[in-house]
Amino acid sequence: MSRRRQNLVGLYTIVHKELTRVLRIWIQTLVPPAITMSLYFVIFGQLIGRRVGEMGGLDFMAWIAPGLIIMAVIQNSYGNVVSSFFGAKFGRHIEEMMVSPLPTSMILAGYVIGGMGRGLLVGLLVALIASLFVPLQVANPLVMAAVVLLTSATFSLAGLINAVFAKKFDDISIIPTFILTPLTYLGGVFYTVELLPGPWRELSLFNPILYMVNLFRYSIFGVSDVRLDIAFVIILAMLIVLYILAFYLLKRGIGLRA
Repeated sequence: MSRRRQNLVGLYTIVHKELTRVLRIWIQTLVPPAITMSLYFVIFGQLIGRRVGEMGGLDFMAWIAPGLIIMAVIQNSYGNVVSSFFGAKFGRHIEEMMVSPLPTSMILAGYVIGGMGRGLLVGLLVALIASLFVPLQVANPLVMAAVVLLTSATFSLAGLINAVFAKKFDDISIIPTFILTPLTYLGGVFYTVELLPGPWRELSLFNPILYMVNLFRYSIFGVSDVRLDIAFVIILAMLIVLYILAFYLLKRGIGLRA
């Protein structure tokens, strides 16, 4: 068997393992996000939305729908990789994988694709739920595909980096709780940044999730609070930096003992 074929078999094995894990425990991986997002639509969209009226030229329910979908993609892409990779560290079988002939890039790609798979699957599920509350019009499918893939890949890498540095199971919840969740809520999911006073609006522009949410909202409804070219540059830069860091950590074997 050629080296290239061996690498593809190894990549397929990791991806298959990751996706099988997601589907095998679907009650834990797919159902909770669906229930949570349904509650968001009912409470924020219908109850509070009636009092808010319009936001950014859209009905409030329509305004929050893209943000909730991309939020689900972010949380589940991140959560899948951080839990799976740390589990491999804790079980000490990640060491066997790292000393195998499989290149570091293939190992990294396998976990990232697995995280993207869960993120995209949950995102699709949330989009189906959103369509029950508000008609979703895909204004630009190419932008939609690009932002979803780039976002899920970015946070899959971030989840792996978190898992590399985690020493115990509690460590894999610190970043999502104290950094990821606040950045998501402050990323323009429930409001337009135009409503913020000057200093806070300028500060919000340093939040990368703001650009992801707005790009996805543009892909559906054609409206955005930020420039699209700048948004793509920021997301791509974040993806490249995280990939280089994750590759370096795996290549050097840093933090691979739980």
